[in-house]
Amino acid sequence: MSANSPSGQSSERGIGAAGAATITAVLLMIVFAGVFAFLRHNHESVKFDTPYQAVLLTNGSVYFGKLENYGTKHPLLRDVYYVQTSVNQETKQATNVLVKRGKELHAPDRMYLNANQIVFVEPVGADSKVAQLIAESKAKGQ
Repeated sequence: MSANSPSGQSSERGIGAAGAATITAVLLMIVFAGVFAFLRHNHESVKFDTPYQAVLLTNGSVYFGKLENYGTKHPLLRDVYYVQTSVNQETKQATNVLVKRGKELHAPDRMYLNANQIVFVEPVGADSKVAQLIAESKAKGQ
């Protein structure tokens, strides 16, 4: 049952054009804020708490370096090292050596990676063998 005003009209009213415009504006602001937050979150890079990271690529290669802009389309790896394995043909014993990139013919000083080719990233522990070998390499000026 609706209550009638003294003029005989119902007191129930719609929100009107001004109210609808206000609600629409508020909803649009909420949608834009959500889209902005989503896009900003997707373009923030991940921060690491160790100086070096191990990066495994889909082709099986593992590189150690200082990874920047992880979480973006093209992360950057600086101060790059990799493990080179050689086998002594006489003893058949394998030897692993940590090699600093940059000695190749094109003398690369960084690697731009395709994020789709990264399988995983792990921190290189401060007390790990890799961290020790990197420190030794730097001490020798390599």
